[in-house]
Amino acid sequence: MRHGQTPWNAQGRLAGWTDLPLSPVGQAQARQLGEWLRQERFSRVVASDLRRAVETARLAYGEPEERLWGLREIDFGRLEGLAWTELPEEHKQALLRFDGFRAPGGESVAEFRTRVYAALSALPEGRVLVFTHGGVLRLVLRELGQEGFLPPCAVVGLDWGAQRLLFVRGG
Repeated sequence: MRHGQTPWNAQGRLAGWTDLPLSPVGQAQARQLGEWLRQERFSRVVASDLRRAVETARLAYGEPEERLWGLREIDFGRLEGLAWTELPEEHKQALLRFDGFRAPGGESVAEFRTRVYAALSALPEGRVLVFTHGGVLRLVLRELGQEGFLPPCAVVGLDWGAQRLLFVRGG
């Protein structure tokens, strides 16, 4: 699932590796999602190591058992913190295409994919609840034939072993 809203999300700023907290709206989103998630049982709970994902996990379900660097958002490099309206047109178009994008001073989508897929593939079998970021979910969904951006606290159900999308909630 994607973390709750941060102040930068609300302002339309690129938030990659900056360790942002949830906004009050994001905290409320996570608590609300918790009402649904607590009806489910998971064999493991993991989160990106960034505060916004860990805080969402705590509020929505409980303390994550692991914090994984590999589940971080893409490193936006010198674009980090810029609002969409401040981005040069070439970077806007590259981000929209996603394939072939490389953040100046940051990660390429290919490097991002390698990191994320290594982290996901290393997870144990079973029902694992993963708290991560919009870019991670966008990457996985695109490779399963789905397009679009997911809002904060969206949930994606995957059968990772079969590389099959089960559902998208909130997107």
